[in-house]
Amino acid sequence: MKDQPSPIRETDEEARKLARVLLRSARYAAIAVLDPETGFPFASRVLLATDIDGTPVILVSRLSAHTKALASDPRASLLTGEPGKGDPLAYARLTTQCLAEPVESGSAIHERIRTRFLDRHAKAKLYIDFPDFLFFRLKPERASLNGGFGRAYLLEGRDLVIQSPANEEVAAKADETVQDLIGRHPDIAETLATRLKAPESGSWRICGIDPAGFDMISGDFLLRYEFETLAADSDHICSNISKIAYSIP
Repeated sequence: MKDQPSPIRETDEEARKLARVLLRSARYAAIAVLDPETGFPFASRVLLATDIDGTPVILVSRLSAHTKALASDPRASLLTGEPGKGDPLAYARLTTQCLAEPVESGSAIHERIRTRFLDRHAKAKLYIDFPDFLFFRLKPERASLNGGFGRAYLLEGRDLVIQSPANEEVAAKADETVQDLIGRHPDIAETLATRLKAPESGSWRICGIDPAGFDMISGDFLLRYEFETLAADSDHICSNISKIAYSIP
């Protein structure tokens, strides 16, 4: 009997980019944890954001079942990727296996994550500072990408993380960078939305930058754009975004 060909394709840069976009463009995700009492998988839904290095971030109540599970066993999986019309299995999705790391309240990392999270989820301001809520960084260990029928790939955690020496500098100047960009180009968000063929919605705004790209949001829509190469600093990010918005196609 002949061996069946492997359904797993060789992971290339196109697959890595698709995986990064599926993870970084998700406003929410299904999360699976291990029930500490039964050992059974337990699935729920969480709001999702990313830290400056692309690591997924969740905000959860200490009272929730999945938070208690993560406190007992940090292993978790995230499912991201939205279906559209027709067969939902024809659409790309990403399963990311992670290790959950609680974020200490009041730390510099906490403040950075809090700002980035609210940029995506403004309504979370109602409860983000409640004492029973906390952040977890979900460090990617490995991932499985299904890009549609016949397009399966395996990825390493490093494929999903932004490995740049500019991360900290960009994070520290992120708000200043965006405001400076808007000051020089007041119409840049709407121009980007048109250029990138974003869904028709209300006004768009830039809600996050990092060395690998930028995020834009309008209502329930989130758009992620990945640069061709990592930006070296904040000025490089501004230059990249301006070129995308105003260069001749």
